[in-house]
Amino acid sequence: MRVSGQPVTVRGLAQAFQRGETSPSRFLERSLEAVARDPRAFLQVDAEGARRAAAESEQRMASGRALSPLDGVPVSIKDLFDIRGQVTAAGSTQLRNAPVATQDAPVVAALRSAGAVIVGRTHMSEYAFTGLGDNPHFPRCFNPADAGHVPGGSSSGAAVSVALGQSVVGLGTDTGGSVRIPASFCGLVGFKPTQARVSRDGAFALSVTQDSIGPLAHSVACCVLVDQVISGTPLEALAPVPLRGLRFAVPLDFVLGDMAARVASAFEESLARLSAAGARIERVRFPHFLELPEIFSRGTIVNAEAHRHHARLGLLAQRDMYDPMVLARIDIGGRMSDEDLARLFEHRARMIALTAAISAGYDGLLLPTTPITAPAYDHLVDAPSFGRLNALALRNTSVFNFLDRCAISLPMPVQGGLPCGLMIVGEHMQDRRLLEIAASVEVALAV
Repeated sequence: MRVSGQPVTVRGLAQAFQRGETSPSRFLERSLEAVARDPRAFLQVDAEGARRAAAESEQRMASGRALSPLDGVPVSIKDLFDIRGQVTAAGSTQLRNAPVATQDAPVVAALRSAGAVIVGRTHMSEYAFTGLGDNPHFPRCFNPADAGHVPGGSSSGAAVSVALGQSVVGLGTDTGGSVRIPASFCGLVGFKPTQARVSRDGAFALSVTQDSIGPLAHSVACCVLVDQVISGTPLEALAPVPLRGLRFAVPLDFVLGDMAARVASAFEESLARLSAAGARIERVRFPHFLELPEIFSRGTIVNAEAHRHHARLGLLAQRDMYDPMVLARIDIGGRMSDEDLARLFEHRARMIALTAAISAGYDGLLLPTTPITAPAYDHLVDAPSFGRLNALALRNTSVFNFLDRCAISLPMPVQGGLPCGLMIVGEHMQDRRLLEIAASVEVALAV
């Protein structure tokens, strides 16, 4: 959906409301019509609740009492967040008959308090545990750029709902890249905060160590506003940081291998544009990244914590109800001992320190969000093919969940065809600085 020929942004829509060009109720109906044309991004649509919220927003605006720039803006919610009166099934069939949530997750409550209009619950990889966005339990959610390709996951419907104009913002989670991968594959902006900044209460856990919550939208400014709302920080526009004189490091180790030609070309073009804007780009060795395959050879923190969580809930007694690709990843965690997990935490602390020592002199790290564009569904023909492509999709993003960094994916300049993303990685808890830089990079990439 577009306003004045441009993709809809939060502030653009707020201004359209102020000018009387549309209203929350009229705009919501456009969103619901878009859902009706292709409902696959959603697992549940709450049209009645959304219409009620839009009408309340109109009443506030009529009396000059808009709650925030998000007031009246349609937002989609990933299926793993608690919404009062609804079942939180996390993309599974096992939990479809679970008791309904008695209260909103804090992030959902914060969005409501800002006036957001919640359209419904979005499609996702089962239990948020694959990066491609396929879920055999539900109709396929297609990539908006090419219906033969995956949207990316696990926040698949969050991305597709935004790209198709069914919502202006999608709320997702990111444990190994589940916001940034679909953003990259669908040509959107996706932000993963430093984990501790946003409450994960009321969200079905994949990994208590690596889960984080972030938005997908058409602009950095949209992500800034939503992040401020859900993290409880003051609502204020961030001033873009001039690129001239900024230093960016391009890691040479591990993250640049096996790049598709389209991604490699777009990445070099992105670096050239940033250089032309005055940024200093340096290609830097991060040799410890080469240790990651060996560190993860017995499994990851996510594998181990997911298995323990599912075992506690008794879900593993219903093995036949899982997506086999998800169950295989959970089973890896079942083969990991407590000692294996303890060693991973030791490696994590060491890798965080090594990375910080190298990155300290830079304003951010630059690398492709994913080394590939969205794979075709026809290429997911068997478990080995799925596993290889899923691992490639997750490779770059998951590094920075492991390191607990903030990161954002922006669309890279490409002409037609499948999108691809540029990832900017900031320092731990330096989210504001990263977002200020990203706002300037966004402008440079759009030139």
